[in-house]
Amino acid sequence: MKRMLGTILVAINGSDASICAFKYALALAKAFGSKIIACYVVDTATIRQLALSRIFVPEESEEYERNLENSGLRYLNFCVELAHQKQMYIETSIRRGSVSGEIVKYSMEIDADIIVLGGNPVDVLYRDAIADSNHEVLKNARCPVLFVKPPIGDDIYKSI
Repeated sequence: MKRMLGTILVAINGSDASICAFKYALALAKAFGSKIIACYVVDTATIRQLALSRIFVPEESEEYERNLENSGLRYLNFCVELAHQKQMYIETSIRRGSVSGEIVKYSMEIDADIIVLGGNPVDVLYRDAIADSNHEVLKNARCPVLFVKPPIGDDIYKSI
């Protein structure tokens, strides 16, 4: 029988809410002995749309993609540091494509038992990119999705 919460996938997008969700996932991992994978997606789908709309010229698209990748690496390194502070180990992954599509696809590739997202369900009303992406993950994921609202993750992180 497969272990409950054996593999936890956390979507990292650079928002405080995603870092808060990551902290909550660390507490889950400690409680269940789970493996954590923090994943950042370079949103090349949106970059492509901006280029096709002639909002970006090709050089701007490439520079923006490099900047997003560098930001993603910084966020993932921060997650690694947070885990090390609690004597925990995590894996990280950077992917490229549509954020929600890549999170769902990657969750299936690694056979994740749960996807952890950060944010506030109320944000879905405002139709920003992160809220849209979270909604798509909720709609399309083939495993349970845990939605962590700040500041719950910050509070629980201090106690582990």
